[in-house]
Amino acid sequence: MLEQDSRDGSIKMEFDFDAVNEEDSPFPEVRASVSNIDDPEMPAMTLRMWLIGLVLCMTASAMNLFFNFRQPAPSVSPLALLLVCYPIGKFFAFVLPITTYRLPRYLGSYEFSLNPGPWNIKEHVLVYIMANVAISAPYAINAIVVTQLNYGVQVDYWFSVLLVVATQLTGFGLAGICRRFLVWPASMVWPQNLVTCTLLNTLHAEDDEEPGSMTRYRYFLLVLGGAFFFYFIPGYLFSALSVFSWMCWILPDNIPVNQLFGVDSGLGMTIVTFDWSQISWIGSPLMFPWWAEVHIFFGFVLFFWIITPILYYTNTWDLAYFPLNDSNPYDRYGMIYNVSAVLDASNRFNLTAYENYSPLYLPATYAMTYMLAFALSTCVLVHTILYHGRSLLNGMKKIRVEQDDIHAKLMRNYPEVPDWWYLVCFFGFFLLMVVVVEVWHTSVPVWALLLSVALPILYVLPSGFIYAMTGQGITLNLLAQIIPGTLMSGDPVANMIFKAYSVQTLSEATSFVQDLKLGHYIKVPPRATFLVQFVGTLLASFIQIGVKQWMFNNIPDICTPNQPSFLTCPHNQVYYTASAIWGLIGPTRQFGKGTLYYPELYAIIVGAFLPVPFWLWQRRYPNSWVRFVSTPVVLNGVSYIPPAAGINYSAWFAVGFVFQYLIRKRNFAWWSKFNYVTSAALDSGTVLSFFVIFFTLDFPKGGLYINWWGNTVYTKTADWNRLPLKAIPSNGIPLD
Repeated sequence: MLEQDSRDGSIKMEFDFDAVNEEDSPFPEVRASVSNIDDPEMPAMTLRMWLIGLVLCMTASAMNLFFNFRQPAPSVSPLALLLVCYPIGKFFAFVLPITTYRLPRYLGSYEFSLNPGPWNIKEHVLVYIMANVAISAPYAINAIVVTQLNYGVQVDYWFSVLLVVATQLTGFGLAGICRRFLVWPASMVWPQNLVTCTLLNTLHAEDDEEPGSMTRYRYFLLVLGGAFFFYFIPGYLFSALSVFSWMCWILPDNIPVNQLFGVDSGLGMTIVTFDWSQISWIGSPLMFPWWAEVHIFFGFVLFFWIITPILYYTNTWDLAYFPLNDSNPYDRYGMIYNVSAVLDASNRFNLTAYENYSPLYLPATYAMTYMLAFALSTCVLVHTILYHGRSLLNGMKKIRVEQDDIHAKLMRNYPEVPDWWYLVCFFGFFLLMVVVVEVWHTSVPVWALLLSVALPILYVLPSGFIYAMTGQGITLNLLAQIIPGTLMSGDPVANMIFKAYSVQTLSEATSFVQDLKLGHYIKVPPRATFLVQFVGTLLASFIQIGVKQWMFNNIPDICTPNQPSFLTCPHNQVYYTASAIWGLIGPTRQFGKGTLYYPELYAIIVGAFLPVPFWLWQRRYPNSWVRFVSTPVVLNGVSYIPPAAGINYSAWFAVGFVFQYLIRKRNFAWWSKFNYVTSAALDSGTVLSFFVIFFTLDFPKGGLYINWWGNTVYTKTADWNRLPLKAIPSNGIPLD
């Protein structure tokens, strides 16, 4: 009756809901995956959300910390928890009483219910947000373990937990300060969130389909099931389909063919693999915008299919004596660099031993990655000033950066988190970091901490802009090693703490901002997002350090090569090597004047000027295709090599071309409805299949393996064995 009266005009509505429903995001990718309506009355901060979220988050964070020390190492992804918590939430909604309870007057007389209604999308996304920022192994854990095991400095529980908390949550404060630049503007799309939004809407929305048509939920289940069962083939039964280096099988001893067409250590020019985990190694190709995929693949072809082979096959910098693509540093005898050979009895740098042993040599792709990192360090700053300078200036003046889209308008229903909350977090956890380094006498001066936190402050907006538009962020690994290596030379522990604080602050800041945008898309109250991020990260830090303490107190031979359960600590070994290279040997001996790799420093100058001609051209010809060029994306997109191999880019681009260009252009309706569902289903099915294979076939009793040609053919190639082009002279590479 009310509906009929409204239609007849007897009830006058002052707010035009139809107009709001018709308004949508200006970006088709967002329109395809994010709802443009909201129910402000939908409960979000419920008791069942906290119970489910904290239990799953703490369990997953403990598991991921445990597996962080194992090789091979599975991990519990936030996407897996998103799927797991859905039936749990539905079960709670079914069994919990719907009674409303009231607290006594002296406790505020607040009302609450254990079951406020059906398990809804806002509760669901808060569990995911809590997991996304908290369940990964903290980066600082590497510094703690290496300090204990490799440098013999014993640290207690409270040093460890406070170091982790400070490195995790300083970035939390930094993220909130950047909201007006990276969350509220509609142009900040954050492609990873579109996959999550699509999956959430698929689980919770009821599609109004015509009879006989395929719903997104049914399609999701079909693709997930197909991905789950198919992964048993490349993941267990016929692993050569994953490492599909078929040209190398034909010519297993031809080193150039293996280096160019190989899948494990080669450049991946065969393009084909049947393993979704290989294709999506750098991120799902169905998630990245097409323009970003073109940029990334152009950079890959230019730097790794053209320039790197030229440098390698002309033996520039003695590159041909080492594998073409490898993440290990080498000595002049062709062996992996023995860091212990340049240490004295107190684990300090021994110059005499270094001069008697060997300089440190980099494989070709490693050298190229460092050169690109030098160029990117200046390119991204100049690009941000030229292309985003006005928006930054307006944002600092608190002038609106962009016109609000429908999602920003709907978020006005909820009180925003005051900036001072985030500022208190930022300065509070920075001061906590000062307490950690001073009370436990880490030899890190306070001025070094100021410099360490200045790096993420400087790069958070440039990194955030690139991450929000392309799905790839910028890391500070290079600068966070070179700067302390130069200023605090010979002190590897100080170098590690500086690096952990700087790298983790930027990484956590971008991760927190990404989740703030996800909450923005799902229309979650900002203060609810703030609380679940803060509480989840804080509690997970205590749990993870507790798990680490238990492991090292109770597991014999942990972090040794022959540990029976394969708890060999691979990440810590890499971290130890890096700390020795940069903290002991130092960047001056590696890239200083007169060294082998000194020419790479010119990339810093090149990077500063690289965006300028493109910016000037698009200013002169604003409708030219040059306006779409982003030089930081070209440089940064290939930063996963090494350890990524060429196939992770070539196969990724091939699949992206099919979905993000061909299908999107020729059947936009199908793409809008099913593209992100396909991505979420492939990711979810592959992850679930991997865990089933790992815990039922690979892990128990040393593993059950099928020994046949399809699982061994690729192991008999030069690609798999990482053979170099040239043999090392008997006395080692001559020193000039």
